[in-house]
Amino acid sequence: MPINSRAESPPAGLPYSRGPSDRISVIIPTRNAGPGFGELLERLKRQTLPPYEIIVIDTESSDGTPETAHRAGARVLAIRRSEFDHGGARNRAAAEATGCILLFMTQDAMPCDDRLLEQLAVSLHEDGVGYAYARQLARPEADQLERMSREYNYPPESRQKGREDLGVLGIKTFFCSNVCSAIRRGMFTEMGGFQEPTHFNEDLFMAAKLVLKGYRIAYNAEARVVHSHDYTPLQQFKRFYDNGVSMAEQSWILPYASVGKEGAGLVKAQLKSLAGDGQWLRIPRLAAENAAKLIGYKLGIHHKRLPLRLQRKFSMYRP
Repeated sequence: MPINSRAESPPAGLPYSRGPSDRISVIIPTRNAGPGFGELLERLKRQTLPPYEIIVIDTESSDGTPETAHRAGARVLAIRRSEFDHGGARNRAAAEATGCILLFMTQDAMPCDDRLLEQLAVSLHEDGVGYAYARQLARPEADQLERMSREYNYPPESRQKGREDLGVLGIKTFFCSNVCSAIRRGMFTEMGGFQEPTHFNEDLFMAAKLVLKGYRIAYNAEARVVHSHDYTPLQQFKRFYDNGVSMAEQSWILPYASVGKEGAGLVKAQLKSLAGDGQWLRIPRLAAENAAKLIGYKLGIHHKRLPLRLQRKFSMYRP
């Protein structure tokens, strides 16, 4: 059943009246979401523009995640781990959604305030915008390199990106994150949903399709979630291997790729910060992480040359 929306008037400054076109279906893939998942669901329900419904698509959780979702009033869909991929799972949940806006989140993203959903809905009302995504802030305990990565990829200024930016930004034009993103259901259907199967970059591929058809991607820095990771170099290797695999499987996007340039910009910023703080002993860790990313990505691009057992061993997601 849809979650009841609040009856009060919209906050001052909201540039549209709430109605059926602003009914938001929040979609969250889960697997053993952990003790913080209940708080995420409660924060979503306290939003100034509350979700019309929350759909959790769960992959064989054993920690009570589906039960937590049920208690919070969410609808739970189940999927086997052997059937999971990031594009397909979200497509299945989207097919069940009844709201006019699909808002995708991950289980480990936490709204910073009660205006997250409202802000993303505002972005979708802007002319030409097809897809919107939120700013990610690192957790307080996050490593310095991880904090810098979030700050580099999610700056404090909002912006829109379109086809005219390809010459300068390259594939960064298509950058969008399903950690917290929103798209109108009609637009999602028009674009054919997410690419599937894919274990990575389903959000980037959707953004690319939209930009190449003349729509714009909105980065809303006022829509904020707390989200970061503490990956080891081995985990970075696996993530970037999956990144490379997904890019190879969608070869139409490769002409726009400029991974080396984007990665180099972040690495330079991280090196400058470490050197400025006198943290010379952190530089080997930075080098190891970036070597792992590059090697993983290159192997992923050429994954078809690898034995199947290595493809599974190198992947973070494939069972």
